[in-house]
Amino acid sequence: MLSRKKKLSWGLGLLVVLSLVVAWQWLSAGEKVPPVERQVLVVGHAGSGFFTPINPFNPLPPSSLRGIAHALDQGVDGVEIDVQLSQDSIPILYHDPRFDSMTDGHGCVSELPAAAITALHYHGGWPYDWFQQEQPATFETLLGQLQRRARRTGRYPLLHLDLHEHDDCAPEGQAYRRSPALARALGRVLRRFRVPADRLLILTDHPQTLPLLRAAVPGAPLAVEIAKDDEFAKGVQAAREQAVEAIVVHKDVITPARSAAARAAGLEVVVFGGRSSASIRRILACRPDAIEVDNVPQLLTLLGR
Repeated sequence: MLSRKKKLSWGLGLLVVLSLVVAWQWLSAGEKVPPVERQVLVVGHAGSGFFTPINPFNPLPPSSLRGIAHALDQGVDGVEIDVQLSQDSIPILYHDPRFDSMTDGHGCVSELPAAAITALHYHGGWPYDWFQQEQPATFETLLGQLQRRARRTGRYPLLHLDLHEHDDCAPEGQAYRRSPALARALGRVLRRFRVPADRLLILTDHPQTLPLLRAAVPGAPLAVEIAKDDEFAKGVQAAREQAVEAIVVHKDVITPARSAAARAAGLEVVVFGGRSSASIRRILACRPDAIEVDNVPQLLTLLGR
């Protein structure tokens, strides 16, 4: 049992956190955005975002089952989730390159079978671990939950699948050697759960994977991810050459001019990131088709939803 002193310390810590959350939400509240900027899809980035102490306080790990459910409960149109391939070729929900950064495990997803990965525990540190006891999950487990949710609500959420293909633990020059297996595994699981193709967007920063995805998941919209400023032109060119449907652009890379240029090239524009009111407003001014946002409540508030 916890000592009285420790209980008091935890209680005071929790009170401080909650007070900061309330204060920040009050300070960041403002005018809603103009109607012309409201026709944007709200997608929870890695579910309900990443471990953050404020704006918003989020104790749930990225791409965790509870983080995804929390975003859907808040009223998002869909969620972006990170997918990697386990040693035994099972798609796993996990964001970081290595387990050491936020679990009690070590190494890379490619080095452990799915059963060992799903037995790990997320560690976010203080104060996050007061509120979460999450474990990594398989993509199949998530689709089972979404299938049941869709039966209950009559609505299947949008799913943006961010493929983390670069294997930090692979031999030199072979970082993407498992991309074909990941594409095939995704296709098998999506077919098994009969996920509607029009509810998907599959994105990669490795354009060579796009033909593999088109063969493995026919009919699913595809996208090129652009995370760096100096990669924008090259990313748009790759998207056009591969005839994909969209580009997914980091918040610090997108501008109104770049958004307009991508649209003129026949591409939908998805932006990822954004926590503060100012940051989200700047993204909205670029007129994206969707935002994979880190602060779901703030975006919904600005949109008047």
